[in-house]
Amino acid sequence: MTRSSGLIVALTIAFGAAFAAPTASQPETTARTETATFAAGCFWCVEEAFDKVAGVIATTSGYTAGHAPSPTYEQVSSGGTGHTEAVQVTYDPAKVSYETLLKTFWRNVDAVDAGGQFCDRGSQYRSGIYVHSPAQRQQAEASKGQIAAQLGKALATEIAPAGPFFKAEGYHQDYYKKNPVRYKFYKWNCGRAQRLEALWGKND
Repeated sequence: MTRSSGLIVALTIAFGAAFAAPTASQPETTARTETATFAAGCFWCVEEAFDKVAGVIATTSGYTAGHAPSPTYEQVSSGGTGHTEAVQVTYDPAKVSYETLLKTFWRNVDAVDAGGQFCDRGSQYRSGIYVHSPAQRQQAEASKGQIAAQLGKALATEIAPAGPFFKAEGYHQDYYKKNPVRYKFYKWNCGRAQRLEALWGKND
């Protein structure tokens, strides 16, 4: 993370709640729900994007694809645990398809950036699709090929099996709802919306 982006994050989480070590969580699934896991930079912004999708039941910010047990935000943001900030999406497949979730993901990530996302730099902000089944992998790989062809560039987004997911500290959950002013300050100054518009055009 650069000094400027670090300052932005520090300002936005000022007065935040005390840190509490997260624990590994398992997807809460029933016969009527399924789970998807995506990393697209700051999980505050990824939560907001998927919460807008009809058929999404819940989103949870957390850490995945790393090697340290019970990672905290401070540990992950330092880049030493191998984790990336991610969001676990619980959805109703009768109302929204995994294909639609993939489309939402691509429109909210700079898939050609191998060094992080927007103002947040480092492997802890790398983009990824973490699949929970062979069917999800097949769709993810196919969609990645389509996006690469559309952009005419190699994509940095990794596709890997979903592993342990550690729920982030409570103050990170629904941050964009709980702290709208600080969230908007961070998002704008990080350049997320501006870069996504340049990459994909304006959303409908």
